[in-house]
Amino acid sequence: MTATPADIKEIEQNEQHEQPMDVRINMPWGYVVGRWYGNRQVRPILALHGWLDNLGTWNELLPLLPKHLGVLCIDLPGHGFSSKLPEGIAYHFVDYLCVILRIMEEYGWQKVSLMAHSMSAMLCFIFASLYPHRLDMLISIDIVRTRYRKPPSQIEYLRTNIERYMVEDERFANAKREEPPSYTWQELEHVLHKGSDGSVSLENCHHILDRNVAKSTKYPDKYYFSRDGRCKYYFEFHTSPPFAAELARTIRNVPYCVIKGSESNFIDGESQEVIDILRSNNPHFELHEVQGTHHVHLNNAKGVAEIINPFILHHRPPHLETWTVDEQEELPEVVQKFALAVDEAENVKRRKRKSNL
Repeated sequence: MTATPADIKEIEQNEQHEQPMDVRINMPWGYVVGRWYGNRQVRPILALHGWLDNLGTWNELLPLLPKHLGVLCIDLPGHGFSSKLPEGIAYHFVDYLCVILRIMEEYGWQKVSLMAHSMSAMLCFIFASLYPHRLDMLISIDIVRTRYRKPPSQIEYLRTNIERYMVEDERFANAKREEPPSYTWQELEHVLHKGSDGSVSLENCHHILDRNVAKSTKYPDKYYFSRDGRCKYYFEFHTSPPFAAELARTIRNVPYCVIKGSESNFIDGESQEVIDILRSNNPHFELHEVQGTHHVHLNNAKGVAEIINPFILHHRPPHLETWTVDEQEELPEVVQKFALAVDEAENVKRRKRKSNL
């Protein structure tokens, strides 16, 4: 049977949608760039990376996720290929929160599905507490609440952060005239591996480095860090334990999955009060532990996918008429059950209609 022009067009469109699409979203100070993977016919999951990382952090996990939903990964301001803030302007936690709202406004989303790691998991905890009615799913990797420091430590943190930010701001101004220090690729991998306390394995460093460095114009085969160094000293949203507890109490009926890396201490005893509140107040809260470091989603993507795929399929199941599978591939069990439930509901409706005739 010969394919019609309409069939060929549909095949080409489907293949096109499988290819990642680079996007650029205008912001008041410049733009945020992203890459939209998979299905572009329905609202995607918005994926946010951790501190000093970029959208490459999701490279290993993305191929393992359900195919019915696309994923829009972005570089936060100052990271990856997104715009840097103007000279003299410090990065603040609220700036990143506003990015979520601006992206929702750009695409006309009334609700958002979020997947976040580390710093962005803190960000999404705040977003969920402020806008629970605008969030239909949250997946957080290896952080469950905002950071707290005791007053003396917080005072020292603020003083040090301000002073180091001012140094980096001067470097930022000078970088327009003089190229920053450069390194070989192998040196960069070791710098990132060591800087992450071994959290990013050496073999996975390239996923982060690809969007965080630029080729030197002075030295062949060398590169320099192109992300904004001022991001190292961004100003966090600091919350005391009572405030964090109150924030957690506002998160009700929001599908919320937290994954802890077994070798990481970012979710520790100080997180327990928030976890207990989320468990008691939110019937859709889940906490799982997966073997791995703080970057567990990058180093052990398969283990993470085994947890979050059923979660995604349960809370954002596919529309059956648009579900596609590879040749000889069966629908996932969760989807099969969903299909049976839909069929049964339709059968009940048909029986009721017949009984009324």
